[in-house]
Amino acid sequence: MRHMLDRENIAFHVCRQTVSETWQHCLVTDGITDDCYVSNRSRERGYTCPLYIYPDADGYSLFASHDKPNRQPNLNPEIVAALSETHNGEPSPEQVFHYIYAVLHTPTYREKYAEFLRRDFPRVPFTSDRELFATLAGFGARLADLHLLKSSELDPPVCRFEGEGDSVVETTKSKGFRYDADEQRMYINKNQYFAPISSAVYEYRIGGYQVCDKWLKDRKERRLELDDVRAYCRIVTSLDITLEIQQELDDVYKDVENNCVTFETS
Repeated sequence: MRHMLDRENIAFHVCRQTVSETWQHCLVTDGITDDCYVSNRSRERGYTCPLYIYPDADGYSLFASHDKPNRQPNLNPEIVAALSETHNGEPSPEQVFHYIYAVLHTPTYREKYAEFLRRDFPRVPFTSDRELFATLAGFGARLADLHLLKSSELDPPVCRFEGEGDSVVETTKSKGFRYDADEQRMYINKNQYFAPISSAVYEYRIGGYQVCDKWLKDRKERRLELDDVRAYCRIVTSLDITLEIQQELDDVYKDVENNCVTFETS
């Protein structure tokens, strides 16, 4: 966490072992996290893997954020060298990060290696095709910005908050808290709701959490302010676009494993 605290950085948060039937246990972060960031179920404690490490992080001071950045890519140099040789040019650390993020969000990859992903950290095939590598890195960059809620694609949002009421999130279905698939509405009480939200977006999971449901359940008995409403609409939009990108990733991933970079490293 010392490499993330008050420093310019980005990281994966992944799980080494899971108990879920499916694997979706990866999420980007640009700040500190706890080990339940992706899941709090048994054997699903998380690990944060920063893209950059700061050699002076052990000597952290209150003025660290104002110091001149002194950071190094947290990448195996042998892998970077192999990619550079194969692609006739060294990829940036961000490109490597975003490529990995794209692969880990590809449905075909998740399904093909589901059994292994439940038992150990993800392992990533690197394509030897430079253009394909760049394509996946581009998808990964979009996904990262969407999941950090920093993407320009989030405006305008795909859903709205409607209905008259006090904007308090109720605690039970009998009091109005529910999702209506036919209406594509997520009700927070009997009269107020977010819509439209497709069933695919509502059911979307990251790690052990059903995002659209979990976010509101964490705010039960609270009044949603304007910033809360805006954040939820942007989350729904992020998931909607994520599903579209994942379909596109499936179309190109089939070529990734046809010709992979070979690494002579332990």
